Order: sequence, then C-alpha cells, then structure tokens
Amino acid sequence: MNRKQTKYIFVTGGVVSSLGKGLAAASIGCLMEARGAKVTLMKLDPYINVDPGTMSPFQHGEVFVTDDGAETDLDLGHYERFTDAKMSQANNWTSGRIYLSVIEKERRGDYLGKTIQVIPHITDEIKMAIRELADKEQTDIVICEIGGTVGDIESLPFMEAIRQMGNEEGRENVIFVHVTLVPFIAAAGELKTKPTQHSVRELREIGIAPDILLCRSDRPLPLELRRKIALFCNVKEGAVISALDVGTIYEVPLALHEQDLDSLIVKALHLEQEFPNAELKDWRELVSTIKEPSEGMVKIGIIGKYVELEDSYKSLREALTHAGVANNLRVKIEWFESENLMKDGYETDLQDFDAILVPGGFGKRGVSGMIRAIKYARQSQTPYFGICLGMQTACIEFARNVCEISEADSTEFNENTPHPVIFKLRDLVNVEELGGTMRLGAWDCELKEDSLAREIYGGEAKISERHRHRYEFNPKYREELEKNGLVFSGISPNRKFVEMIELPKETHPFFVGCQFHPEYKSKPLKVHPLFNHFVKAAWQNRINSENLKIEETEENHSAIEASEAQAAAVSSDD
Repeated sequence: MNRKQTKYIFVTGGVVSSLGKGLAAASIGCLMEARGAKVTLMKLDPYINVDPGTMSPFQHGEVFVTDDGAETDLDLGHYERFTDAKMSQANNWTSGRIYLSVIEKERRGDYLGKTIQVIPHITDEIKMAIRELADKEQTDIVICEIGGTVGDIESLPFMEAIRQMGNEEGRENVIFVHVTLVPFIAAAGELKTKPTQHSVRELREIGIAPDILLCRSDRPLPLELRRKIALFCNVKEGAVISALDVGTIYEVPLALHEQDLDSLIVKALHLEQEFPNAELKDWRELVSTIKEPSEGMVKIGIIGKYVELEDSYKSLREALTHAGVANNLRVKIEWFESENLMKDGYETDLQDFDAILVPGGFGKRGVSGMIRAIKYARQSQTPYFGICLGMQTACIEFARNVCEISEADSTEFNENTPHPVIFKLRDLVNVEELGGTMRLGAWDCELKEDSLAREIYGGEAKISERHRHRYEFNPKYREELEKNGLVFSGISPNRKFVEMIELPKETHPFFVGCQFHPEYKSKPLKVHPLFNHFVKAAWQNRINSENLKIEETEENHSAIEASEAQAAAVSSDD
C-alpha cells in the first residue's frame, strides 16, 4: 500500500509526432523536484515490439539502458538527466509487452476461462503497471507519458486506461497535460489554432479533458490567441502555456516555470501547502554556463555509423554537453560518417579535431573508417575515447598496427578471421535470438592500480557501469597486446571480461576505451568522470596546438628578420 495518496500527471500529444512530450514530462519532473516533491516517470509506447532493443537506430533513435538491463525508449534518458529518478524495466511499457503479459496469464489459466478483451483485461494490465510503479517507488507524483499521437489506433488502449484512472483516483489526484502544435502559416502571416482545437476535440471524444495545454510554436503566442485556445478547448486561460523552441533543452524547465506551469500543477493536485516554492538556482547556473562558457571551445569529432540521425547518440551528445559545463567550455560536436574516411588523405579530415570519439554500434559497415580514425588519434597524440564498439575497434587497430597481427578482427565483421581479437560473448554461443540476449545493465568493474582509469574515477577501486554488447575481447590475445604497451585497466570481478583499456600516460595524453556505456549515467549537474576528463584532455590539446602555432609563427618571423638583416648587411658591404 502507498504511504500516502500518489498523484498522477498524464502527458499526451496531438497533431504531429516529435513535439517533445518526453522533454515536457522530464521538465515537469524537474520542476516538481525543485519544489521538493519525490517523482518518478513512466513511458507507455504504443508499438507492438516488446522493447526497442531490436529496432533500427535510424527509425527509433537511441536505445537507453537501465541498471536492471531494460532496453528502453530514449525518453527515459531525459527522465534520468532531468530528475533524480532512476529508471528500470517498470518505467517503460510497450503495447507488445502489455499484450504478452496478458496472453501469458491467459495461457496459465489466470482468467478462469473468461473471454479476454481489450476492455477490461488490457486496460487493467496497463493500470496495474502504473500503480505498481507508484507502490514500488513510493513517490509523491508519477508522471506518465503516452507515446504516439492522439487519434492513433495503437494508443487507444492506453488512452482508455488513463481515462479510467482519472475517474478511479479522483480528479484531485490526476491531471492531464496535452502537448500540441500551433503552426505559423507563412502565406497567411499568422499562427493557427485549428490543429490544437481538433487535437483537443479528439482527446475529449475519448473522454479525457486536458487540464493544461503546452502549445509548441516557433514564436510567442499573443494574448488574444491564448484566450481563443482557452475558449475553444475549455481550459483556463492561464493553463495555455507557450512552449517555444529554446537554445538548449535544459532551458525548457525554466521557460515553463516562468509561465507558472509548476504552480498550476501543484494547485490542481492540491499540493500547494506541501510544495510551495521551486528552487532552480543550480539549473539557472547550468543554462547560463551552456550559453556563455567562460573558458572557450573545443571541437570533438564523433566517428560513427548512424550520424544521419543524431538521436541515435542522444545520451552521448548530452554527456559531452555536461562535460563542457563542468569545464566551462562549449563543446562543438562534428558528426563524421566513418565510411567517408576510406579515401586517400583521410588524415586531413581529422586534423582539426581537438579530440576523437568512436561510439557504440553494431554491424560491419563503417568499421574500417573507425579503425583509420583510431590509428590517426594514436599516432598523432590526439585524445581518443572509445565506447563499446569504440573500445573493440581500438583493440583491433592496436593488434594490427602495433602488434603486427595483420588479420586481427572481430567475428562480428569476419566470422572466419584467423585472429578473433574480438569474439561473440561466450555466454551467447549458439543463442540466435536477438531481443534481450546481450550483456545488459549494470555490471561491476575493478580498476587497475596506478592506471589512468582509476585516476579518472577519483581513486575508486571498483565501479559499476551499464552495458549493451554482444561481443567481447578475446582473452587469448591479452598477453600479446600487453607486451606491446596496451594497458588493460578495467576487468570484471570474475576476471572474465575486459572492461577498460588505455595507453600509458607516458606514451599518449589520453587514449581510453571502455566496453560499457558511461553516457547513460551522465547528468547535467553531475557529469560522468570519463567525459569530464576527455573534454579536459581535448582542451589541453587545443591549448598545446595553439601554443605550437604561436611558436612556429615566432620562429618564422625570427627567420625572416634574420634573413632580412643578412641581406641588409650584404647590401651595406657592397
């Protein structure tokens, strides 16, 4: 049982997809925490996939991994970055997972021979998932985002479930926030409210009356327009919130706070006395630093295979932003398609980067380009950070070009390689299913004494990080690579898995690879140490490069002056 009555905020979206429901939900969570409330968040996705683990990054974007090994929607990354809530399997449910749960119960006979229907069985399962999360977390508020767009046939069971919860929990304990679009029609020269009106009408036909509207637009909503929306959508004028595009996603909570969104919410949920004020000082300083860092800028090249869709690396991009804030720097990211490095003279494409990062990924495409980028970083003393596939390709590059094992490869790219430096997880041999069969979730790692890795983690001997991989380093080749200078600085406690590699600080300023995904645990107000030190190394490299250019310029000037002086002396002798 709950220790107190849990409050629920349901976030829906209308008109078009990609309006930012996830950011809206995360921002609401941020504001409620700033008032002192304990929150958790939840994403209900209408697609039939059990989870996004087998979905293409081009279609779905990043798969966010939790400590308990759940492969979830990227919005859960926003939830963790904007709040103190820790996500788990219980925080992300898909239609596929809901239906699978009901079907398994039916097969066991749990329903005693009844006819299984969408209402009540599917909707009851959805409500149970929401309430079980509330009971488990014992939070003041559960913020639940419904994926998709109002009117989609796929989302109707979720909509019906939250409609029922509005009645069952009591209207003083539930509010509905609807994210919608107010487009500017250039030909008419004005903002149009009809899409919002139609979206709200669609929602009301389902039986849900929104309490608050977050209206996405590219310009502020005039007062008369907000009044019109309020009138036709049957909401209070003050509950029509303008959700403008902002310079950084971390500005969204501040923009919503300025329009009293959090005040509206606590009033509607009768929490005014309990959580009267919002403390956003740290968040304001964060946004100020992002906008105007005092130290300068670094340029980091991300050599990946999904760069056409940056959402494939959402957590990675944000982790670098966090590291920029920690170092008072602007991090300029240049996304570089690894396949483009297969041309002659590829080095010229890399020489302007202050640091190079190779992220995770699957499949053979683009790997040769990644290996070229790693070779360049190693030889040119450019700071390098390899994550998951980035660590594996660093091992392959080192084996080929330093240890002279010319055919070193991964069995993921070449099943018949005579030197499988990287091979399929020993636990997954003969496992053919793709969904949920990787090494997933949080695993411990022991750090080598006197290593750069241990220094980065502040002297910690043991750490815990989140994983998502199907291949591992082959321990058969460890001795050979160590003999040639590669340091295996992170090992699993059972000594089975290589978790981190590096080059000694005496031979390279920053060359680190990790099998895990540290980007999943980085927060704007608590940057991950690996990204913090990587950006710091990039900045130092930039300073060193600029100093070298100054020295070279001065030497050239001195040489010219000496030449001119010599010419003048010869002329005077004549």
